[in-house]
Amino acid sequence: MAKKFRERYKTLNDVFDQFTIRNLFVLSRKDNFVEDTLSPLSIGKEANVFTAAGKEGGRVVVKIYRLETADFNKMYDYIGADPRYTSLKKKQREVIFAWCQREYRNLMACREAGVRAPLPLAFLKNILVMTQVGEESPAQKIKDDIPKNPQKFFAETIEQIKKLYRYGFVHSDLSKFNILNLDNRPILIDVSQMIPAKAPNAYEYLQRDIVNVADFFRRQGVRIDDEKVFREVLAVGTKKV
Repeated sequence: MAKKFRERYKTLNDVFDQFTIRNLFVLSRKDNFVEDTLSPLSIGKEANVFTAAGKEGGRVVVKIYRLETADFNKMYDYIGADPRYTSLKKKQREVIFAWCQREYRNLMACREAGVRAPLPLAFLKNILVMTQVGEESPAQKIKDDIPKNPQKFFAETIEQIKKLYRYGFVHSDLSKFNILNLDNRPILIDVSQMIPAKAPNAYEYLQRDIVNVADFFRRQGVRIDDEKVFREVLAVGTKKV
C-alpha cells in the first residue's frame, strides 16, 4: 500500500485505523473514487462521511462506520428484528459490517421501489460508497435548507414513504436530519435502520417517521393530521419481505 495513501488518512481527525485504511485503499483501486480527493462532509459518533471525486466522473460519498465508537448494541437491536439477519451473532465487528451491508441493500431496495435516494455503488466491511446527491456540492438536509414550498415538499415526502411501504419497507429513522433538499424535492438518506414492513414494531416505526416529519413541516406552516396520513400510508398495502 502506498505510503502517501496511508499518510493522507492519518491527517483526517485521526479517525482511521489500519484496517479501515486498507479497505479504503482496496475500494479506491476498484474505480470507486479518487483517494486523494476525499474531503470530510460530516463526522459523527457512529460514522464519518466524506465526499470524493468518482473515477468514472461525478462525485461520490464515502460513509465509514467507526469500529470502536459505533453503538453496535443499538445496531443489533434493530437488525435483530430484520428477518434478513436472523442468524447474525452479537459480535461487535460482525454487527457493524452487517449494518453497512444492510444500508447498501436498503438503498438498493429504495431504488427498486422508485424512492428518491442515493445510488449505492459498493461496500466493503465498514465502508459504503454511494453517489453524491447534488452535482457540484452536496444537497443539504431540510433542517438547513428549508423547502420553498413546504406543503408540496411534505406531500412529496409522504409519497416517498408510501412507495417504500408499498415495496415492503419502513424507513424507521426519518426526520429533518435524514431528508435532503435537492431542487426542492426530497431525497431520503441514512437508511441503515430501514426494516421490512412485516418486522416487529414496523407500525410503531412508521408512525414515528410520520410524526417526526409532520412536526418539522407543521413548524413551516403546513396543516397536518398525523393519524390521517398514517392511515393513508397503510392503505397503499405492502408486499411481503
